[in-house]
Amino acid sequence: MSEKQPVFSIEKIYLKDLSLEIPHAPQIFLEREAPQIDIQLHTEGKPIGEGIFDVILTVTATAKLGEKTLFLVEAAQAGIFQIQNIPEADLEPILGITCPNIIFPYARETISDVVTRAGFMPVILSPVSFEALYQQRAQQEQTSH
Repeated sequence: MSEKQPVFSIEKIYLKDLSLEIPHAPQIFLEREAPQIDIQLHTEGKPIGEGIFDVILTVTATAKLGEKTLFLVEAAQAGIFQIQNIPEADLEPILGITCPNIIFPYARETISDVVTRAGFMPVILSPVSFEALYQQRAQQEQTSH
């Protein structure tokens, strides 16, 4: 009996959730200083069917001038992936690294688009090493057990 071939395919990329807050509008638009922008990333992957996984990459961009928040944008960009015949040990890195790498450009475009539509200079997210984030998280989980 031959081994089954590994399967990895993108079924769908979609925007699961999107929020924008501009708490100090319209006065904030009179500010001329460049804001401090903080980017937070969170990934999670879970099975939603036999060999079908939903992976969500949540990007939160917060722009501040001192204590004042200019804007806060949060986008949950997601993907449905078919992943089959892959060893269990390889599944976590695929969900934590490979899938977020595929989803990231879509999240980046969404954040930039929303910030521009909100009337601010676009925020272009720098490339992210999901491998480093994954390893960081794995180390944190080991030390907390």
